[in-house]
Amino acid sequence: QVQLVESGGGLVQAGGSLRLSCVASGRTLLTSSMAWFRQAPGKEREFVAAVKWNGGSAYYGDSVKGRFTISPDNAKNTVYLLMDSLKSEDTAVYYCAVGRVGSYYDNHRLYNYWGQGTQVTVSS
Repeated sequence: QVQLVESGGGLVQAGGSLRLSCVASGRTLLTSSMAWFRQAPGKEREFVAAVKWNGGSAYYGDSVKGRFTISPDNAKNTVYLLMDSLKSEDTAVYYCAVGRVGSYYDNHRLYNYWGQGTQVTVSS
């Protein structure tokens, strides 16, 4: 079992930055992928970013490339999402997830464990 707790959400003006944290406890596998997804009201869950626990390449959704950075800290069992140049369309509940998804890192259905979510609101 893996437990995930997100934090760091809040209200920010457009153009600003936020850093989300996701702390994992329980059994975490170095071969697992950690990911961030987001969901706005009335919309599908959207892939934001993913990375392997043991580092390596990071992957990003097209809408956040060049603005968001995902980074794991194995010593703290934490994965961060640094969000820069925020836009109003980034407003959503952000969820972290863990799973052994291979190359299908953007498919939310393959992730086994999810956090409770943290709200990010960007005002224009």
